[in-house]
Amino acid sequence: MNNSFVIKNLESSVGGKEILKGVSLEIMPSEIHAVMGPNGAGKTTLVMSLMGNPNYKFRIQNSEFRINGEDMFNKTSEERAKNGLFVAFQHPIEIQGVSVLAFLRTSYKALYPQEKIPLSDFKKQVVEALKMVNLDEGFMQRSINEGFSGGEKKRMEIAQLLVLKPKFAILDEIDSGLDIDSLRIVAKAIGGAVKKYKTGILLITHYQRILYYLKPHYVHVLIDGKIKKSDGLSLVRKIEKGGYAAV
Repeated sequence: MNNSFVIKNLESSVGGKEILKGVSLEIMPSEIHAVMGPNGAGKTTLVMSLMGNPNYKFRIQNSEFRINGEDMFNKTSEERAKNGLFVAFQHPIEIQGVSVLAFLRTSYKALYPQEKIPLSDFKKQVVEALKMVNLDEGFMQRSINEGFSGGEKKRMEIAQLLVLKPKFAILDEIDSGLDIDSLRIVAKAIGGAVKKYKTGILLITHYQRILYYLKPHYVHVLIDGKIKKSDGLSLVRKIEKGGYAAV
């Protein structure tokens, strides 16, 4: 389908070692898909491969990765972003000397060159996004993630998502290191993006807690480079009781 995020039989390797061994997913607008799995299952490889990290090599033969019908295999990370893909990192990096506002303004212009939004109006959008993740407007002038706490970095990732309004977002362990209050804030903001912008979400997580707030449409268990099981929240409860061995 044109309006979708599709991977079929995805195979990927790093350092010559095959990690993903045929992963297939299809995410539609406004859908939330969660991927869980034990350490070493291939979750990080999945994220890095989809975002276009050159150290992670696709095996293109018999595989497919499309966003809105367009092939992503030979596109750079920047080109994938322009096609509607957003990635929130597990460990967001600091960028000294680049303010949050300047970064978002430049990114927005690159994604939506046809839109001519006055700076004053754009600032209002940024302030609104920051408020949704409980960050004050002073963060606009701070260097990206410099001096931020772990929770502030994660909330800033979601603020960026709210401003940039991607078609599809990969959230790599966005919940790790968050206290219960921050987790609620982040989950509510993600839900807001899904509802308002119809963003499709691929959430990578180790923890069940955020899933009870977001209520994903599908939960997928990744084990040894393959999706072993897909279901709803009932699958999460099964994992809680018996671990991944019970899947």
